[in-house]
Amino acid sequence: GLSLWLLSCLAACPWGAFLLPCRARHGFGKPHFMVILADDLGWGDLGANWAQTKETPNLDELAAQGTRFVDFHSAASTCSPSRASLLTGRLGARNGVTHNFAITSLGGLPLNETTLAEVLQAAGYSTGAIGKWHLGHHGRHHPMSRGFDYYFGIPYSNDMGCTDTPGYNVPPCPPCPPGDKECYRDVALPLFENLTIIQQPVNLSSLTERYAEAAARFVQRASDSGRPFFLYVALAHMHVPLEVSVPPGSDVYGAALREMDALVGRLRRLAGPNTLLWFTGDNGPWAQKCELAGRLGPLVGAWQRTRGDLVTQQSLFSPKITSGWDRSPPGPCYPFASPGGAAAAFSPLVQQLLGCQAPGESWGHWGGLGSTGGHWGGPWAMGKVSSCPASTQVPMPSQPLPGALEPSPAGLFIFFLSNFFFFIIIIFFFPLLFPAKPSGRWVSFGRSGQKHA
Repeated sequence: GLSLWLLSCLAACPWGAFLLPCRARHGFGKPHFMVILADDLGWGDLGANWAQTKETPNLDELAAQGTRFVDFHSAASTCSPSRASLLTGRLGARNGVTHNFAITSLGGLPLNETTLAEVLQAAGYSTGAIGKWHLGHHGRHHPMSRGFDYYFGIPYSNDMGCTDTPGYNVPPCPPCPPGDKECYRDVALPLFENLTIIQQPVNLSSLTERYAEAAARFVQRASDSGRPFFLYVALAHMHVPLEVSVPPGSDVYGAALREMDALVGRLRRLAGPNTLLWFTGDNGPWAQKCELAGRLGPLVGAWQRTRGDLVTQQSLFSPKITSGWDRSPPGPCYPFASPGGAAAAFSPLVQQLLGCQAPGESWGHWGGLGSTGGHWGGPWAMGKVSSCPASTQVPMPSQPLPGALEPSPAGLFIFFLSNFFFFIIIIFFFPLLFPAKPSGRWVSFGRSGQKHA
């Protein structure tokens, strides 16, 4: 009876969680989420990490007012696998994405994988993706089939197709039409808005401004609808080609870094109150691009080189900054756990905050190969953080944080109603299935027909 009752509980709980959304706690409403993912950014590209870097005042301010993670790792050293892990909460060995998708790839992120956007969309969020996708660009692999209500961006890296404004690259790439065999020439790089190609080839010189405008439109529409939003912004910076105006006395990479920082500042102002803003990089710098590659800081990629990995990024350490619920400056600072492979932990973290759970086994391991609460020290374990003012540190609670969600009354009603009917069935049918044995001594008849005591 007890095991059947537990089974009924497990069967009933998802009904309370999925049939009806959770309601906000503490009067703050559902929090907004904004993820800004830089491309090929080096650990030393942020002034908060490396004193020699002077081009990132907005990110340095974000680090000073929020939480800076100093032991944060990307899930992979290339674009597609790291993005797949960020959005699914699972490493490539589990989600099936272990290599980059090409222009000619017909597949993408496996359709049986659940993305964070799908979970939040089901919870009533307005979901948007802006920038580089690189998780499949055919059919149901498009972002709008993976949980995003709105998409504005390019389907893969900005060097995977010719443009009329090729920018700075090593080696240099000519504009369309086809030319150098070292560059992608077969297909002009497209720019999508939802399912429509609105520009081909992309004008890279105006892409930053168009991303900022698309983000503003999305946030405004979400505000007008009264729905919380999840905005995933995958920047073109700092991936080559770098298309930027270089002022006198500046280098190309520094100018592009300054442009990226200005864009992050605009996005942060868009985020508004009650927003968890998460900034990180997809992987380390692309060393083959020489002076157009990111700054390593103290990291030299020795681990990769000892294993013959000379063509991928030199470091899996990613710059990571988060700004907590920004209700009042500098805002509370939540030092979340960040062990190795922590980029894959963002999606499960958001679900922890919302009290939601994706169906199936997909989200049960926090992106690791069998990682559990014991390995992590529990979901609220303190990671290595710095630049978090002591006056703003908030002890990690044993229950969801302010602004998180709890089951709605209607969901709880469904849960208890299902268990009530289960007990009614047990009361009426259990005696019929398992009749009680008679008391006293058993009486039987032998072959002779006589009673035997």
